[in-house]
Amino acid sequence: MRQEDPVATTTETDAMRRAIALSARALGATSPNPVVGCVILDAAGEVAGEGWHRKAGGPHAEVHALRAAGDRARGGTALVTLEPCNHTGRTGPCAQALIEAGVARVVYAVADPSPQASGGAQTLRAAGVDTAGGLLAAEAEAVNTAWLTSVRLGRPHVRWKYAATLDGRIAAADGSSRWISSPQSRADVHRLRARCDAVVVGSGTLLADDPHLAVRGVEDAVQPLRVVVDTRARVTAGARVLDDAAPTLVAVGKDADTAHLPGVDVVRLPYGPDGTGLDVTALLAELHGRGVRSVLLEGGPTLAGAFVAAGAVDAVTGYLAPALLGAGPAALAGGGISTIAQALRLDVTDVARLGPDLRVTAVPTAQES
Repeated sequence: MRQEDPVATTTETDAMRRAIALSARALGATSPNPVVGCVILDAAGEVAGEGWHRKAGGPHAEVHALRAAGDRARGGTALVTLEPCNHTGRTGPCAQALIEAGVARVVYAVADPSPQASGGAQTLRAAGVDTAGGLLAAEAEAVNTAWLTSVRLGRPHVRWKYAATLDGRIAAADGSSRWISSPQSRADVHRLRARCDAVVVGSGTLLADDPHLAVRGVEDAVQPLRVVVDTRARVTAGARVLDDAAPTLVAVGKDADTAHLPGVDVVRLPYGPDGTGLDVTALLAELHGRGVRSVLLEGGPTLAGAFVAAGAVDAVTGYLAPALLGAGPAALAGGGISTIAQALRLDVTDVARLGPDLRVTAVPTAQES
């Protein structure tokens, strides 16, 4: 079976689709590791065991699946969403675990792009295991896009979330904005937060709305890091985002006075190209160094514009309410766009109805060379 043109039985395809679904269960809980799912078929093609990587430092998906399969793994097939790892970190190499279990065939969806863990397929083949890649690669990559982005670009994957009226307003002319979106949309935002490692807002949003930013209503959610981009350190000690419901990081300018924030985790960053706001690239580098692989950007139009201008928006989720305001701030300000030719073009990947609202999900189109 050629890696670039995978051919698989219906049973293997179904098993890989199940492995992809299993991998998604751990979104938001495994960073800085990827999400991975695995299904083991016995020699007769029946499901013998399954598992997924649940948290960083814990057993990998293959180990969970092999434990569940027991002796039935010998002579069977492993379907894995990511190429089995080939290195020893906090856990042992999964390629070797599959070999020792006597698995006869391994099919993975996405090749591992990380230098320290790649090479598992080569190890398996050298041990005589029939190995192939590429099965349902696009589906598996879509679930693991945050981690894959972090490996390929060296920064977290960024999803910009906003709520607006159909005429693109995020607040009325008098500044009032609660609530533009429906309860169903707001509940969905908590699901987005639960799948991310960090939630980012700017000081404008913080001062206007005093958001809490922690996840509510999602069972067993790992609370994301709450990040406030606050150039002049205007956040007050009593802000809701500084409670103990979730960890918080306040990013400030190098010369900001933070004497009023004792005990708060503060990082000082350089200014961006305009000399006023903080440098987005430096912020993302700081978060990446802290193990953040996925960011939900919930900031207002100015912060969103800074991320767009930096080329650091990988996905957009917009909640569109069936209402018109006619005036008030737009969802995006600036972004380094001054003419239609500079527009950031998007591909819509999903449209869903949430109560009265529409949720539109889109990703930037591939730029022509």
